[in-house]
Amino acid sequence: MKWIDIRDIAIALAEKHPEVDPLKVNFVELHNFVVDLEGFDDDHSRGGEKVLEAIQATWIEEAE
Repeated sequence: MKWIDIRDIAIALAEKHPEVDPLKVNFVELHNFVVDLEGFDDDHSRGGEKVLEAIQATWIEEAE
């Protein structure tokens, strides 16, 4: 997975962390959750605020 795989990342986060409320995750935690996902293979420094916002919003949708 790469940072551009927003929906895939959000689905993986929802599956790996079902107990976590994505509304309460800060960007540092979110970044760490993403780079720790199995299959994530991208430059860790590319996960900027806009990408993290998109991932969080999609994760919120997936969690509903």
